[in-house]
Amino acid sequence: MSTLTVTAKGQVTLRKDILRHMGVQPGDKISVEKLSDGRIAVRADRTGGAISDVFNLLKQDAGPVLSIEEMTEIASRSWAGKK
Repeated sequence: MSTLTVTAKGQVTLRKDILRHMGVQPGDKISVEKLSDGRIAVRADRTGGAISDVFNLLKQDAGPVLSIEEMTEIASRSWAGKK
């Protein structure tokens, strides 16, 4: 557990190891949620990504290029338990 000091302006600074643990880098945003028991939940705000980021995860430079028909056939065999 870490202890933070509140400044006269009411601000706190998170240490680098905490930010690294959260996966936060300069310019990123952090969400803070007030919980009913007086605690807060702090997490990296991951809502700003573009939908194209998801598709780029699937992109492969090497490997076969399949048609829709070939993908459908592979999926059908898989559902049928065949390889």
